[in-house]
Amino acid sequence: MAKKGGYTAEDIEILEDLSPILHRPGMYTDPVNPNHALVEIIDNAADEGLAGFAKNVTVTLFDDGSAAVDDDGRGIPVDIHPKKKVPAVQVIFTTLHSGGKFRKTDKDAAYRIAGGLHGVGVCVPNALSKRLEVHVKRDGAAWRIIFADNGKVKEPLKKTGAAGPRDTGTVVRFWPDPQYFDSAKIVPADIAALLRAKAMLLPGVRFRLGIEKGKKIEYTEWHFPEGIEGYFREAINGLEPVAS
Repeated sequence: MAKKGGYTAEDIEILEDLSPILHRPGMYTDPVNPNHALVEIIDNAADEGLAGFAKNVTVTLFDDGSAAVDDDGRGIPVDIHPKKKVPAVQVIFTTLHSGGKFRKTDKDAAYRIAGGLHGVGVCVPNALSKRLEVHVKRDGAAWRIIFADNGKVKEPLKKTGAAGPRDTGTVVRFWPDPQYFDSAKIVPADIAALLRAKAMLLPGVRFRLGIEKGKKIEYTEWHFPEGIEGYFREAINGLEPVAS
């Protein structure tokens, strides 16, 4: 019988799947509000633009507290992962340190350049949400998988319809779980500032922010084809020069 206060192998815990995020959310995101969790999804969409596959990224904030990110990139892979034996989209949302951004030196890598590098990414909003839906269009078909109760698969991946050969992309919508945040409300001004900055850095991508008010969604758009030059031209428009 072990002594009181003993320390043995039985005391060593192994946190797997999304458990590390649920046990220590502050290590993975800002617990003040869900903004940073939303940014993880936005970064994935922006990386599709950075890689040259997405031209449009739309973020929508809904009255019910949920948020959606829509991009017209390649669409998250839905085929079966060779090691995990489940759809790749499920792996990406439920397995820490998974993703297609590690082999950047490989000429055949899915991403030669990317902002997200650690493979935590969308696992964070999935773990810290009451519900999360992923809709994918690729390879001529539309697909959907739904998670609930902090990242558990509620509805396995299934085909929901057809899609045109050029109709590709991903929509992720999540409902933050209030128990993990000081406030479950997303701050629109912070998301707007982020999208504006990303539009400057990615001149080939058009970013939009939609905010639901009643039954209407009002959109603001940022697009700087000239990059940082266009960004600053807009920023100083109407200001009086100090010297000429």
